[in-house]
Amino acid sequence: MKILVTGGAGFIGSHIVDAVAEKHEVVVLDNLEPQVHARVRPDYLNENASYIFGDVRNRETLMKVIEGVEVIFHEAAVVGVGQSMYQVEKYVEVNTMATAKLLDILVKNEPEVKKLIVASSMSIYGEGAYECVDCGIVYPELRTEEQLKRREWEMKCPECGKIVKPIPTSENKPLHPTSIYAITKRDQEEMCLTVGRAYGIPTVALRYFNVYGPRQSLTNPYTGVCAIFSSRIKNDNPPLIFEDGLQSRDFVSVHDIVDANILVMESANANYEAFNVGTGKPTNILEISRVLIQLYNKGGELEPEVTNKYRAGDIRYCFADISKIKNKLGFKPKVGFEEGMKELVEWGEKEEAIDKFEDAYEELLRRELVEK
Repeated sequence: MKILVTGGAGFIGSHIVDAVAEKHEVVVLDNLEPQVHARVRPDYLNENASYIFGDVRNRETLMKVIEGVEVIFHEAAVVGVGQSMYQVEKYVEVNTMATAKLLDILVKNEPEVKKLIVASSMSIYGEGAYECVDCGIVYPELRTEEQLKRREWEMKCPECGKIVKPIPTSENKPLHPTSIYAITKRDQEEMCLTVGRAYGIPTVALRYFNVYGPRQSLTNPYTGVCAIFSSRIKNDNPPLIFEDGLQSRDFVSVHDIVDANILVMESANANYEAFNVGTGKPTNILEISRVLIQLYNKGGELEPEVTNKYRAGDIRYCFADISKIKNKLGFKPKVGFEEGMKELVEWGEKEEAIDKFEDAYEELLRRELVEK
């Protein structure tokens, strides 16, 4: 079977390539985005795959790589919530329009594709799901600027105004993306599922929660928080944390993400569905920073810097309800938090890490996307 992995030289895509290259013919399309790749060509690229280093926005390139392909893992995207708010055109071009181009080719050229798996994101939910003691399950949207200025970080019930308790977020929650990045990820998911259903191309969207692990760029200041903190710590700089540090996310190992991709590739039960991929367990940002400081052996030197300031569009809590992918496909996360963090640090200790966080932070300040 011939498989295409767009973004297959990147963090998640390269791990998917490793998982399928031993048994299948694999072609990778990747543009080696300089913001992500410190080296022009990563040294972890799988020798059993063939690589085309080109732009996913180029129709001719897409036409070339799709020839004879039966399965597509569409991982290619520009990633960065804050950056997307001032590089609007680029994010829409790469994420939304390039996906539209891919689908247009599938529709017009009748290729042999039997499965399309698109990388979606938990960011499309906006805030997670909550429970109010009086009103039941509620889905509040972003906190108001007035609330944030009062340093009232916790979410309130949109019906009665009481503080609400975070609960696991299921696939049924209404989507309220709060950044251009999140909007484009929703675009990717919805376009792929809609076209797949209309043309009978089995399509699956996987809503990744906060993915971490080896190969995540330590020089990209807009990547995941674990990598950003790692870069800060390796350069003897304290992790900078917004609000009070108790905001929580669902941190899932890249190895579990790969397992989910292989499951949906092999199962017809996944067709035309969207699935959360996480652990179902929340971890707060302050704890992440402290764990990484200890694992990098900087416990006596560094302390996380909690700013008690807010950033535009940030959510408070979101962690996955993974009962759907468990019940339908038998998915079960295998990598525990401690094990996964140790693996991340063991890899990170050997990698170059250029800390560009301050530059990114200054840019957000200049554009008034973080509180001064």
